[in-house]
Amino acid sequence: MIISDRIRKLAAEAERLAAGSFASIDEVAAANTEKVLAAFHNNRVSEAMFAGTTGYGYGDMGREALDRIWAEIFGAEAALVRLSFANGTHAIASALYAAAKPGQTLLSATGAPYDTLLGVIGITGSHSGSLREYGVNYRQVDLLPDGTPDYDAIAEAAAPDNIGAVYIQRSRGYSGRKALPVETIGEIIKTVRLANPRAYVVVDNCYGEFVQLSEPTDFGADLIAGSLIKNPGGGLAPAGGYVAGRSGLVEAAANRLTAPGLGGEVGATLGHSRQLFQGLFMAPHTVAQAMKTAVFCAALMELLGYDAAPGYAEPRYDIIQAIDFKDPALLKRFCAGIQGGAPVDSFASPEPWDMPGYNCQVIMAAGTFIQGASIELSCDAPMLPPYRAYLQGALTYESGKLGIMIAADKL
Repeated sequence: MIISDRIRKLAAEAERLAAGSFASIDEVAAANTEKVLAAFHNNRVSEAMFAGTTGYGYGDMGREALDRIWAEIFGAEAALVRLSFANGTHAIASALYAAAKPGQTLLSATGAPYDTLLGVIGITGSHSGSLREYGVNYRQVDLLPDGTPDYDAIAEAAAPDNIGAVYIQRSRGYSGRKALPVETIGEIIKTVRLANPRAYVVVDNCYGEFVQLSEPTDFGADLIAGSLIKNPGGGLAPAGGYVAGRSGLVEAAANRLTAPGLGGEVGATLGHSRQLFQGLFMAPHTVAQAMKTAVFCAALMELLGYDAAPGYAEPRYDIIQAIDFKDPALLKRFCAGIQGGAPVDSFASPEPWDMPGYNCQVIMAAGTFIQGASIELSCDAPMLPPYRAYLQGALTYESGKLGIMIAADKL
């Protein structure tokens, strides 16, 4: 491949700088792989579970086993793992509708939620079916200037009786804030419980699964939700999302996904069960590949003089790597390089467009086997100052490294 000698030399230096972080990532992947394998053994996974169902999907033993395995891995009472979740936003929305009732208030403890949830909640637009239209109010507590939770403000805001649910976003989203470690999420949950033991806590777990040894449910979250074409699908799940947590709330989310009274008892798997099982099995390893790619990217971009967050030596709590370009032309070049390093549609040139669910144009480099799968090497950015790219994914570190090198050469 045509990569300049300068970038190849800097890449070797970046890899040397990243070696310590790589070792830590491998340790976490090994422990999480053992957890996943044990759950497969405990639930007696067999080839017969991969057959799948059609029509209503009644009695799908593979689907039911996968729900149990998911619940065990994530330390939850129950789980709902479904192809019929259109994306992570859909899964999170189902969790929020399950936790917050009409007349109550949803409180965000981590500032404004990710862009695509603004319409769900009713913060922006007048979308039919939003939580606001159903009588659920909203308020938020912003993070402190250093990106940490404002525990005093959270305790005060969570105390009123009308607070039905508290929302926590684990990852950084399109912002300069840091991703939250599960320990910090646990402190937020503890603060909420002391102030209002009746409020449910819902965690947007996107981009954080298998990054650490524990999950938010291990620290008391009532519900977590996320996408199967991010971390937990392992790059093999073709679509879908999940909700996990308290059994009653999971069933309420299932009623929102299908219909009250049907819940999680229906939903054909259409022959995709093997991909969901195998993707979950691969997920700890695949997440490690994505994290190594992110660390390498941070090291290389820092050597080139760009601001990267987290830095290559900083601890990581999601798979996202942010790089500030401060120039729209440089941002577009970098995204073009990531696209050029992809295995699919490498010949295409990404351009900003009015992407559904966002309030500004977004550029997205995503030469992926599965459309929109951000566990595969991808990069997206809102076309607004500071022209910050958000890179995530890589099915293998080796291919991710090459993609970063090609993008760096574009600069």
